[in-house]
Amino acid sequence: MSYRDDPAAVREFPPPGARPHPPAARRIVIISASMGAGHDGAAAELERRLLSCGFQVDRHDFLDLIPARLGTLLSSGYHRLLTWAPTGYQRIYTRTEETRRPGPAVRALLRSAERGTLRAVTADTVAVVSTYPGASQVLGALRRRGTVSVPAITYLTDFSVHALWVAPGIDLHLAAHPIPAGQARAQGAAGVVECGPVVDPLFAPATTAGRRAARHRFGLPEQAPLALLVAGSWGMGSIERAAAEIRDSGVAVPVVVCGRNGALADRLRAQGIEHVHGWVRDMPGLMRACDVLVQNAGGLTCLEAFASGLPVASYRCIPGHGQTNAAALHEAGLATWIREPAALALRLAELLDGPLGGQQRARGMVLFGPDRDPVLAVAAAAGHRTGAAATVRHPPGRPPGQSTERPSGRPVRRTGRLRVSVIATVVATTVMLGIGAPLAEAYGDSPARFGAFAHFFEGNR
Repeated sequence: MSYRDDPAAVREFPPPGARPHPPAARRIVIISASMGAGHDGAAAELERRLLSCGFQVDRHDFLDLIPARLGTLLSSGYHRLLTWAPTGYQRIYTRTEETRRPGPAVRALLRSAERGTLRAVTADTVAVVSTYPGASQVLGALRRRGTVSVPAITYLTDFSVHALWVAPGIDLHLAAHPIPAGQARAQGAAGVVECGPVVDPLFAPATTAGRRAARHRFGLPEQAPLALLVAGSWGMGSIERAAAEIRDSGVAVPVVVCGRNGALADRLRAQGIEHVHGWVRDMPGLMRACDVLVQNAGGLTCLEAFASGLPVASYRCIPGHGQTNAAALHEAGLATWIREPAALALRLAELLDGPLGGQQRARGMVLFGPDRDPVLAVAAAAGHRTGAAATVRHPPGRPPGQSTERPSGRPVRRTGRLRVSVIATVVATTVMLGIGAPLAEAYGDSPARFGAFAHFFEGNR
């Protein structure tokens, strides 16, 4: 039985009184990116809620809007960068935070996605929502030039706001808490609105009977305190070390979710970690079975834990957004950032049995409510366009469907292809730099390994 078929877990959301009712079917375009699962998870829940309110919704993967399959190379390069050279990623993250703009190669890559983005914005579109900073950068540029006339909205999926999340031209920025909202305003974001997280309503606090049933279903101990350790869909970070440290603390039994990283799951089982899972479809059920979440990236899983009534600890965080998210969550009092292994046992005990855990659970649940549904803000922005069609002006060049031949039979000069080839070479180099390298120890990697890539993408050295 699917977790969506569990009648005990289903609740209606949003409540009927909070639902906007568009006067006619209107289309909202959502652009996400399959860079991990967090951006897509937020987009999927936004889509579900908008559909329930009567909107038509088109959802696109930003990586598919980049030509020549460069999106796949971009995702692969990002994955390898985090895996093989996390310090290289940290350098790029910090540098782009300081300069507030991507390097020249990334800017060219984003420009190459403009045509695909324009095709996604159909004539009956009343608003476009981005859950990925790269898509926001493209939409902001198109909006500033007037190429797209409908409101462009960014939903901030991170709890900390990197400068690249804030793109000039975006009309509305939606934040799940005052801290990311304040950071967005400080970065110059327009139209910042504080609203709730977009989390599947099946993530909800467990009853005693529900917890017992969930533990039985997953084959977990009936009585032991359980620490759910997550590594995202890619299984990134110092998960093996963290799992062993949780186990050896004696405070809780680790339950590890490795996402699609089967090699990580095999290594954990070989090291004697008893409860190891790959990709888990029923995450609401697994969260009902556990007592505390230990995470390293600060993404969608944290928000799902808040909705489930779980206290959250950030531990052995990945570089860049993992650490800035941990700092923001700690400042908000929503998740404890455990910076030293020596403090792990004490902090876990406080979250499991002390007042700290209760305080965090209460603060987390406050984030959710019918009056905080982001769909209300999206619908309000789209409502300003009631009855209006999207204006989409294609940039100079070959319109969709036009022949590549001039009337004289002479081929059009394909300058765009040369630029795409250059970008492909850069991104492919990103991927190849990781091939053949030994597996990087979580954060002990040398920045020299990725120095060339970092130097190119920073574009300021």
